[in-house]
Amino acid sequence: MTSILDSPADKAIRAIANELKKNAEIKPPEWVFQVKSGAHAERPPEEEDFWYIRCASLLRSVYLNPGIGVERLRHKYGGSRKHKVSRSHHTKAGGKIIRTAFQQLEKAGLVRKEKFGRFLTDEGRLLLEKASTAS
Repeated sequence: MTSILDSPADKAIRAIANELKKNAEIKPPEWVFQVKSGAHAERPPEEEDFWYIRCASLLRSVYLNPGIGVERLRHKYGGSRKHKVSRSHHTKAGGKIIRTAFQQLEKAGLVRKEKFGRFLTDEGRLLLEKASTAS
C-alpha cells in the first residue's frame, strides 16, 4: 500500500482536496476570497479550490508533524514581505484562515484538538491513505 510519504506532495494534496470537496462539513467561508492570506501576500487568493487545497495541506502537515499548532503553521504558510528599498523579511501568514480550516476539519471528524496541538483521527488517517493510493 502506498503511504502519503511515498506520493509527491502536490499530487497528494490535490487528491485529498478532491476528497474534501465531497464532505459537506468543509465549505469555504464567505470572506475567504476577500482577505489576503497574510501580510506578505499582495492579493487575496484567486484559485477556486484555495480552501480545499489549504485544508488538504493542513491535513498533510498534521500527518507529518503530529501535535502541530496554528503558530507553527502561520510560519510555514508565511512568506517574504517585499519592501521598497529595505531588504525583505519573512512574515507569518494570518491565523484566521488556519484556525477556521481546523475548526471545520474538527467538525468533520478528521482532526482532534488536544492541549498541545492538533492530531489526526482514525477517519482523517484513512482519508489520507485513500487519497495517497488514488494519486
